[in-house]
Amino acid sequence: MRERICTVFPLLTGVLVGALLLAGPGLSPRTAHAQYATDSLHFELTDVFALEYAADPQIHPSGESVVYVRTSMNRMTDRRESQLWLVNADGRGHRPVTDPGIDASSPRWSPSGDRIAYVSSTEEEGSEIYVRWMASGETARITQLDASPGRLVWSPDGSHLAFSMMKEEPSRPFARMPAPPEGADWAPGARVIDDVLYRSDGAGYMKDGYRQVFIVPDEGGTPRQVTSGPYDHGGAIDWMPDGSALILSADRSEDAPYDPLDTELHRVDLQTGDITALTRRKGPDENPAVSPDGSRIAYTGFDDAYQGYQITRLHVYDLESGEKEVLTGEFDRDVQNPTWSADGETIYVQYDDEGTTRIGAVSEDGNIREITSNVGGTTLGRPYASGSFSVAANGRIAFTHVGPHHPSDVAVTQGRGVRRLTQLTQDLSSRVRWGAVEEITYTTADGTEIEGWIVRPPDFDASREYPLLLEIHGGPYANYGPRFSAEMQLYAAAGYVVLYTNPRGSTSYGEAFGNAIHRNYPGPDYDDLMAGVDAVVDRGGIDTDRLYVTGGSGGGVLTAWIIGQTDRFRAAVVAKPVINWYSFVLTSDMYPFFTRYWFSGPPWEHLDEYMEHSPISLVGNVTTPTMLLTGEKDYRTPMSETEQYYQALQLEQVETVMVRIPGASHGIAARPSHLMAKIAHILEWFDRHGARGN
Repeated sequence: MRERICTVFPLLTGVLVGALLLAGPGLSPRTAHAQYATDSLHFELTDVFALEYAADPQIHPSGESVVYVRTSMNRMTDRRESQLWLVNADGRGHRPVTDPGIDASSPRWSPSGDRIAYVSSTEEEGSEIYVRWMASGETARITQLDASPGRLVWSPDGSHLAFSMMKEEPSRPFARMPAPPEGADWAPGARVIDDVLYRSDGAGYMKDGYRQVFIVPDEGGTPRQVTSGPYDHGGAIDWMPDGSALILSADRSEDAPYDPLDTELHRVDLQTGDITALTRRKGPDENPAVSPDGSRIAYTGFDDAYQGYQITRLHVYDLESGEKEVLTGEFDRDVQNPTWSADGETIYVQYDDEGTTRIGAVSEDGNIREITSNVGGTTLGRPYASGSFSVAANGRIAFTHVGPHHPSDVAVTQGRGVRRLTQLTQDLSSRVRWGAVEEITYTTADGTEIEGWIVRPPDFDASREYPLLLEIHGGPYANYGPRFSAEMQLYAAAGYVVLYTNPRGSTSYGEAFGNAIHRNYPGPDYDDLMAGVDAVVDRGGIDTDRLYVTGGSGGGVLTAWIIGQTDRFRAAVVAKPVINWYSFVLTSDMYPFFTRYWFSGPPWEHLDEYMEHSPISLVGNVTTPTMLLTGEKDYRTPMSETEQYYQALQLEQVETVMVRIPGASHGIAARPSHLMAKIAHILEWFDRHGARGN
């Protein structure tokens, strides 16, 4: 068997994780970025190397400082680099914890706050767990592992660390081959696959084995495996306060590969090795967080109704009585990352509301009080929801803070205002002019109110007319918001008025709004997007002969659907799309999910349902010049979808070009050169079709 995919909510977001370089004022981990600067007042392609973001902020137990992951891209290697930095809660003392050039991630304070455990990776040693003693600055590697560790968490007394790791279980060869002669150069052996899930976007073909949970002493030693069996244990882990057991989320059923959303909470007794299921229902039970006194477990999940979109709610499990309570049953928003206050009276959660990510405090009676907003900024390409937070014993919260003109910085709050501790893009912002971002709301023909945002060129002149670019988010169950986006800013800098919206199907507006496209996608979201274009045109300043449309993943689906319905757009770029739902569900890496949650069943039983919403069915209507753009290692919306559409358009003699990004998976922009290539090709295609007024 092969490792099961750990992420069970397979959004087609195509999130562009650009993690690029700029240091805070006077505190650069390296100064080479200065030579990249240009005299241009506009944001340019090469400026992606002058971007940087903060992630995974972990506040000291006392609330006095925050350690976080500072991520950048190396211009010479075209790779992401991550380093740990520390900043005091008053914004002073901003300093590196780990050396540049050695990737570091997942920082976690020991319960007493005297040490930081983290994962560091090198080409020679792979990924290992390290511990740094903060008083002396000494660092020790405490593991020698066969695979990369994840889900790092300290025991309550600081004597051990728990983590999950892939445990390989190589299978026997399917067929016996004769040995090659000495010195012979035979072809690689055959790959035999008999598992339900055998490849994963971004990771490729899976190894034989499963993720298991281990514990290791804080001073090093041989990790002890505490879970076993043909099951993946890759979910969140927490300790019981007395250190006697772990609480974790996993699906330990025989049907696990066919039930991608069915997980339960389990208790792992560290003395006996017994694993006991605490929850039993159809649906996910995840993200366990044990209360300070060990009497309750907060977790997230829902009763599975096999809908495309389902609200994730906060639950509490009473360990003594076995009773379970839904705390946010009346709150029509998804919650995540439950975190207890030190006194056990409050549970902090993160949630998206109308395109903005917020942190809230949930009381014992289920009431939710907003603590702060504008969380996110770790997805640089497009303005998707992201980010995280942590809470100190005194109630101070550290979180990733985002704005329309800066990616994530570290900020803190105690509910009385926000202190931004870092300004990682200050150098770039001091020399470029960003496009202004304005919220817009409009009403569709059937009375539905839709929220969106307009990005204008930095030198916008109200007396001129500009080309309009409609950019559509993926998912489709995801949301855009007033967050930094390298792509939107690059389009605006190139002279476009950019419109991005949250049509029906988007998250953060409630379950009914999200499920308006359940088994009806594309559907009313098309009307919402067209109404948005009309609303912007009605405001004036738009050249209606220069309308353009693009989107990736779910946005690619809608772009292809749009040009099959209307010829109002002068050119289109369909990025990493689904063109034929029938072929998609049988080639995507998460096919057990899509056939069950997005459709009524397998395609051979519901052919009409699959084809009714497939853009390939409308290809005969298309006259719009169309570029297709996809990563060659995309296993979420495979290249075969793009090839189908390209060849269909060629047969229809529609002007078309196919752009293939070598080595790129669904995210495309894991490397900054891929992000630049994506934008450069889109802008060139639109330029060739009149965007600059020719």
